[in-house]
Amino acid sequence: MTLSIIIVNYNVEHFLEQCLHSVFKALKETRAEVFVVDNNSVDGSLHMIREKFKQVKLIENKKNTGFSFANNQAMRLATGNYVLLLNPDTLVEEDTFDKIIAFMDSHPQAGGLGVQMLDGKGNFLPESKRGLPTPLVAFCKIFGLARLFPRSTLFGRYHLGFLDKNKINEVEILSGAFMLMRKEALDKVGLLDESFFMYGEDIDLSYRILKGGYKNYYFPETRIIHYKGESTKKSSVNYVFVFYNAMIIFARKHFSNQNAKTVTLLITMAIYLRAATALVSRFARKIAFPLVDTVCVLIGLFILKDYYSVHIKYGEGNYYQFRLVVVAIPAYVFIWLSSIFLSGGYDKPVNLWKLIRGIVVGTGIILIIYSLLPEIYRFSRALILLGAVWTLVMLSVIRLLYNLVVHKRLSFENSTLRRIVIIGEPAECNRVNQLLQQTSVNTGFVGYVGTNGHVDDDTNYVGRFEQLREVIAIYKIDEVIFCARDLSSQKIIDQMLDLGPGETDFKIAPPESFSIIGSNSIDTAGDLYVIDINSVTKAVNRRKKRVLDLMLCFAMLGLSPLLVFIQKHPLGWIRNSFSVFFGSKSWVGYAIQAKKTDRKVPSIRKGVLNPASIFRQREPDAETLSRLNMVYAKDYRARNDLLIIWKNIRHLGD
Repeated sequence: MTLSIIIVNYNVEHFLEQCLHSVFKALKETRAEVFVVDNNSVDGSLHMIREKFKQVKLIENKKNTGFSFANNQAMRLATGNYVLLLNPDTLVEEDTFDKIIAFMDSHPQAGGLGVQMLDGKGNFLPESKRGLPTPLVAFCKIFGLARLFPRSTLFGRYHLGFLDKNKINEVEILSGAFMLMRKEALDKVGLLDESFFMYGEDIDLSYRILKGGYKNYYFPETRIIHYKGESTKKSSVNYVFVFYNAMIIFARKHFSNQNAKTVTLLITMAIYLRAATALVSRFARKIAFPLVDTVCVLIGLFILKDYYSVHIKYGEGNYYQFRLVVVAIPAYVFIWLSSIFLSGGYDKPVNLWKLIRGIVVGTGIILIIYSLLPEIYRFSRALILLGAVWTLVMLSVIRLLYNLVVHKRLSFENSTLRRIVIIGEPAECNRVNQLLQQTSVNTGFVGYVGTNGHVDDDTNYVGRFEQLREVIAIYKIDEVIFCARDLSSQKIIDQMLDLGPGETDFKIAPPESFSIIGSNSIDTAGDLYVIDINSVTKAVNRRKKRVLDLMLCFAMLGLSPLLVFIQKHPLGWIRNSFSVFFGSKSWVGYAIQAKKTDRKVPSIRKGVLNPASIFRQREPDAETLSRLNMVYAKDYRARNDLLIIWKNIRHLGD
């Protein structure tokens, strides 16, 4: 056996499917075995592998064992002269394996090899070649000197920025996303160190290969796409701790005691700095709009209060009692902004109608509360209406300015419509187009680009493959989708590099797949279009569901003297009410299935009731339960929850 390919998978079914398609296309001339080690995925990965890739040697773990342990499981079984560790969120060229094996065969001193990696927009990924993270290298990386001086031989050693990315070079560290190793070298230096759960294990093994007397090479004569970040998000606090703690483990293992202490101190400082930055950044992004809105509305209301008091109504500036002012105005702002939030006015992309709806509803609530208060506590009905107008105008202006700065336009219309071209033969283009219509993406224009040298008679065709640049310019295309059945990975990558990074996004549609995969930048996880079953987890529906749960809790509290007597299990109903109120349960969730099926639904809170509760007279089979869950997830409606609860009002304690 020439080559053993090992892929560790954890809940990235669609990326794994694309990866395996590209792997087997590239193995036509190579004697190889392909292992997939699954770390207890729940997303349907196992079913997909058994259904579409029966030649894969599948290892099923019952828990997430981590990257090192899972790879080692397969490496102990591998029989190839070379072992390749490959990430599931990658795509290889058709000649990748032929080229890397030929290079290793001609360089017997080579123990390991990495290739040129590109992100989903064709940008070069600097981790394709790395240096050893010595104390100085770690310092430059952690404190940003490597980013400021990437080509410096002193400061840029972490990513070896001074080496030509298009030339073969000896390097110290290989990337675990694509790490080819000579089996003979592994037998000598050992497998991955399992004290590394995720990250750092590739650095450790690369260094041990060097210490074993072998060389590591960066080989840019073949390329792969690496979407990056599907298992972890780089902006997350968890990523910061896991990644930098891996560097600490490496330093303690390989450096002298003094150097290890220096690196540990630097990294500990970096952990808390980066973690604090990540938390502050995330918090700032979440509260930016509400905070700006609050300040603008508060200032406006106080100005309106003085102007109305002096120039319109009373002729004096301090007519309203101070205690009313400091209570009433903040209360108005709170109600308006809360109503905007519940209406979806803070969802992205910005929707002016949701903003207006929230302000109108909030104004109605304020007026109702106002009418119920004693005269002494009433502030001013006119100021409420003037404040509503001010809030609407000011918040609309803020969003228009945001659109102008971020999206380079003032209009809200068509802000989410995508202009897309699909590149492929007619049958595959039509299949991908039909798939697009079933996803959550909103398309404003969909055209086809032919790959067979001429434009098909189909009226959807707007140009030929060699005219793609002109098609993008003329039709103002936002996104290009390549049909992998009709185009080689090499042609796709060549085209991405030829067009270069810009405003256009790239995605790939694997053959016979229900997914379309891409990535917009090296800082984001891969973007994925799949048939839209995520209605229940959209922000607006999550909010509606939670508000409905809370409203029902309060309503049931008021009706408790009656409800407690009609419940089959009164104590269970009380317990469930507390669980729903505190968010550990919802009144309605998914039906519990006796066994897993291939139907996958997004995760939500466990339900007291479920869509199958209406079939209390007979127990539905597993397929029916799965279908009910799918329909509930895909077409969530609050009224359906109410109907399920009404029909099962006596079973809220079950």
